Amino acid sequence: MMGSFKFIPKKILLLGSGELGKELVVEAKRLGLEVIAIDKYENAPAMQLADNSFVIDMSDKEILKKKIKELKPDFVVPEIEALSIEALKELEEEGINIVPNARTVEITMNRDKIRNLASKELKIKTAKFSYVFNVDELEIKSSEIGFPLLLKPLMSSSGKGQSLVNRKEDLLLAWHDALKNSRGKIVGVILEEFLNFDYEFTLLTIRKDSGENVFCEPIGHEQYKGDYQCSWQPLDMNQSLINEARKMTTKILNNLNGSGIYGVEFFVKGKEVIFSELSPRPHDTGMVTLVSQNINEFELHLRAFLNLPIPNISLLKPSATRVIISDKESNTPSYTGLNEALELENTKVLIFGKPTAKKGRRMGVVLSSDDDLNIARENADKSALKIKILS
Repeated sequence: MMGSFKFIPKKILLLGSGELGKELVVEAKRLGLEVIAIDKYENAPAMQLADNSFVIDMSDKEILKKKIKELKPDFVVPEIEALSIEALKELEEEGINIVPNARTVEITMNRDKIRNLASKELKIKTAKFSYVFNVDELEIKSSEIGFPLLLKPLMSSSGKGQSLVNRKEDLLLAWHDALKNSRGKIVGVILEEFLNFDYEFTLLTIRKDSGENVFCEPIGHEQYKGDYQCSWQPLDMNQSLINEARKMTTKILNNLNGSGIYGVEFFVKGKEVIFSELSPRPHDTGMVTLVSQNINEFELHLRAFLNLPIPNISLLKPSATRVIISDKESNTPSYTGLNEALELENTKVLIFGKPTAKKGRRMGVVLSSDDDLNIARENADKSALKIKILS
C-alpha cells in the first residue's frame, strides 16, 4: 500500500497584483494557500482576492527586504519587473524561496541580459540587436542595424516605451520616450532589427523541480506596439518549427533552471524560428488557457514551484482571446455592452477590476471557444468590440 502525500498549505507573497496575479490568486485559493498581494497602488486586481495586501515601493531595496522578512512567506512570486533585484538576491541567499529564482528574475527583467544569454552564450538565433547607453552613439549604432528598427527600453513591460523608427530623424524622440517609460535606473536602450516575420507565437513551458520541461501547445498572438492584443490556441504550424522552438527553450531553461511556468516568445520567418523574449511567470497571451486547456497556465505555475504532479496537458477546444482596451481616462471606470458581449455562445468576459482607466490600458479580456478556431476568434473579436469603458 502506497503512503499518501501530505500537503501543507503554504503562504505565497505576490509581487505585483495585476490581472495575471489575480488569476494566480484564484488558483492558489483553490489549493487552500494563503496569498498576500503587493503593488504600488491600492486595490490592484489581485489585492481584491488576496488574504492580505500592502502598497509599497518594490524598487526600494530596503523597503522590499523589510516587508518580505516581516511577512515570512514560503514563496515569493514576482509578477512584474519593477522591483529590486538586489533585495531578492540577498533574501535568496538567506533561504527565502524566490520563484523561479533570483538569477532568472534578474536576467529576464533586463533585455540586455536575456539577449546576451540567448545570443552570445547559448548561440540561439535572435534578431540583430545593439545596446546604446549614450545618446551620442544612437545614430552610429542605428545605421549598423539599419532602418526600420525597433527602439526599446532595456527594462519595461507591455510594450511601454517601444517605438518603430523608420528614419534617423525620429531617433531622438524615440530615445526620450524609451527612457521616460523605462523601469529601473539604467539609462540605455536596445536597438533591434525590425523583422518582417510571418507570425509570432508563445510557447508556454513548465519547468519541473526534477528539471523536466513540459510544453503546452503553441499559442498564436498579435501585438500592437509590443502589447498583446489577441491570442489563440492551437496554432497551425509545422511540427519541425515547434521542435526547433522546444529545442531553443530547453537550452535556455536548462541554464536558468528554476521551477515554474515560462512564456517564451518566438518569431517565424519562412523556415526559421527566431527567439524574441522570455517571461518567468504566466504570460498575458496564455490567458487563453483558462478555457482552452485542461490545466490553465496559472495552476501549472503553482503546481510547478509547489512540486505537485503535472499530468498530461491536453487541449479541450480551440479557443481565442481579445483584449478590452480603454479609449479614455477615468478614476471611476464603469462598463457598457456586457449583456450584448455575453450573448455569443461559449464566450466569457473577464473584467480585471483595475481601479482607474487610462487611454490604451488593458481593462479586460474576452475568452471564446468553438470547434472551429476561426469562429472562436471572430466571437472573441465581436464580443470585445461591444464593451466600452465609461468615464
